[in-house]
Amino acid sequence: MGELIGYARCSTVLQDLTAQREILASLGVPPDRIYLDKGLTGTTRARPGLDQALAAVRAGDTLVVPKLDRLARSVPDARDIGDTLVTRGVRLSLGGTLYDPADPMSKMFFNMLAVFAEFEADLLKMRTREGMATARARGKLKGKKPKLTARQQAELTRMHATGEYTIADLMEVFSVGRATVYRALNRAPTSTLSPAAGITSARSSSSLRARSRHVRRRRCSGTRSG
Repeated sequence: MGELIGYARCSTVLQDLTAQREILASLGVPPDRIYLDKGLTGTTRARPGLDQALAAVRAGDTLVVPKLDRLARSVPDARDIGDTLVTRGVRLSLGGTLYDPADPMSKMFFNMLAVFAEFEADLLKMRTREGMATARARGKLKGKKPKLTARQQAELTRMHATGEYTIADLMEVFSVGRATVYRALNRAPTSTLSPAAGITSARSSSSLRARSRHVRRRRCSGTRSG
């Protein structure tokens, strides 16, 4: 008689696998023969715990899972795993019910479970997207915070419009990368990019002024030394 190999999975690191472990133990799986994946969804085929469980089973063994959706949440993945086990001579137990691909009723039941598992995964994704859209519309979900404030972007645009500062100078003055400088310039209205917009803003911070003066002095000293 072959061995019982167990597999359990939960989608987030905050979830607990105790209940699934207990189910596997009640089905006769030894604790040291249970392989786990935590924080991985069933739609992700590449799972270390699943790979280890599939590598551990041999012909005559039985792979035991609490439910089919712990094994896969995709119809193609569920069928592929099931077919692979059958080809290798390994039985599959779904919560204590053996899957028999030679039995039309068992095969239909397996396919129905796979369809429902995939449906639940798709439904969860849809609800998540809807929830995010609602939160975003209410202003509760915001994107990544810009590296430059609106005032800093306006000042960067003004300084660039004067023609006295290169992109490298602006990177140093505002302590940002090249991509951030270009994004700020691309966001700026066309009118603000003209030299006419080069009037010094009274709201410019003293730190930015100090940095810009430093850049100017360094450039001038470099010119004289050359």
